[in-house]
Amino acid sequence: MFDWVAWLWALAAVLAFASAGWLISVLKRDVSIVDSLWSLMFLLAVAVYAVLCSDIGIRLSWLILLLLIWSLRLSIHITLRNRDRPEDARYQAIRRNNEPNFAIKSLYLVFGLQAVLAWLIATPLPAALSGSSPPGPWDAAGVVLWLIGMTFQVVGDWQLARFKSDPANHGKVLDRGLWRYTRHPNYFGEACVWWGFYLVAVGAGGWWTVFSPVLITFLLLKVSGVALLEQDIHLRRPAYRQYCERTNAFIPGPPKRPATAGIKET
Repeated sequence: MFDWVAWLWALAAVLAFASAGWLISVLKRDVSIVDSLWSLMFLLAVAVYAVLCSDIGIRLSWLILLLLIWSLRLSIHITLRNRDRPEDARYQAIRRNNEPNFAIKSLYLVFGLQAVLAWLIATPLPAALSGSSPPGPWDAAGVVLWLIGMTFQVVGDWQLARFKSDPANHGKVLDRGLWRYTRHPNYFGEACVWWGFYLVAVGAGGWWTVFSPVLITFLLLKVSGVALLEQDIHLRRPAYRQYCERTNAFIPGPPKRPATAGIKET
């Protein structure tokens, strides 16, 4: 049975963790570090729940392992990507729009908000951990979908990092590999991971946690993912407009017409 008291303690732990990150961001004058902490918030919430809940089912070991792989991989990737870089442009815009006293406001506008979102989106995991039914087809489907999501995330991030590391690609748009079939393979992968976790929760009786994958998908499509990234990218990279015309935004699919690899800006 889902332990709501343990889940509320998990929220308290995540908020405390986010507050510690906020203090560091104030000293560094850089709230971008919240991106490195984001996936760790999920891991902390589920770990606290697993420790405090008195009724943990048989999915604990392998479900925690899947979460650990996803969480640490994403945190390390973002940390290495942002190393020695200035504050992300998204957060610079938020800072400008919320001065004066953004240092204080960022506690709830950035760190507190993301802590609560992480706690909510993570809900299928404790629901799955609390289930007493044996693993079955729903669990298998969830793991398969998680694997698909991780593949899109890891391979997509690797392909983009390799592309950007080559000076010859400056001013070009990546339209090879997974990026040939979707403009955001990493975001698609993220959605698959959480729909996968949800399917495992369904197998354990946690069908009611459907708000979690719906919420993360909405955020990726309309708030902090596709919509935000593509808001003005065509102004900085004119070739991106042509890329959009032939490539699906989110769900992978064949190009609408033959793509020309590495189209250069004009």
